[in-house]
Amino acid sequence: MTAPVDFILASGSPRRRELLEQIGACFTVAPVDIAEHPLNSESPRDYVTRLALEKAQAGYVRQKEPRVPVLGSDTAVVLGDRIYGKPANEAEAVEILMSLSGCSHTVMSGVAVVDGAHHSICLVETEVHFRELTEQQCRQYWATGEPADKAGGYGIQGLAAVFVDRISGSYSNVVGLPLAETADLLRKFGIEVWKGV
Repeated sequence: MTAPVDFILASGSPRRRELLEQIGACFTVAPVDIAEHPLNSESPRDYVTRLALEKAQAGYVRQKEPRVPVLGSDTAVVLGDRIYGKPANEAEAVEILMSLSGCSHTVMSGVAVVDGAHHSICLVETEVHFRELTEQQCRQYWATGEPADKAGGYGIQGLAAVFVDRISGSYSNVVGLPLAETADLLRKFGIEVWKGV
């Protein structure tokens, strides 16, 4: 018999799973597949919150009874109004990293919890400042395999930590899920973390 869970994480991201496990959340993982492209004239903030809600809603409707709340999240690296997703190849990864070199960008995450007719959403933004990078560094980093599955082509929790001069805001947001805000959101649905600790 499967142990009961408090909620479902509608994401296949290993980083989100690890972050939730870090705070003792009691959940299961059930990724959903939705199109992740900005709509015409959609702002980055609207984009990440819309995707978070769509993921949570898709995860909720596909459940069998009895249903539990579903958590959806989306994270984007934003420079100006440009949204950087996961790089498709080395050339794109180098282009992204060189555009982030020597300046500040914003990591935005939308987080949504859906429970039937009720839902709640939050948006978290963290400013990240990169030191100056060389093209060779960017190519060496791509060769490690780390940036391929990460928004903005880097993982602050991994080798790319050496690219970061400073951050302002939530560190866990840059990794993939803002934990303090996520815990607050879950609490609105009667879900407390630390239960698995």
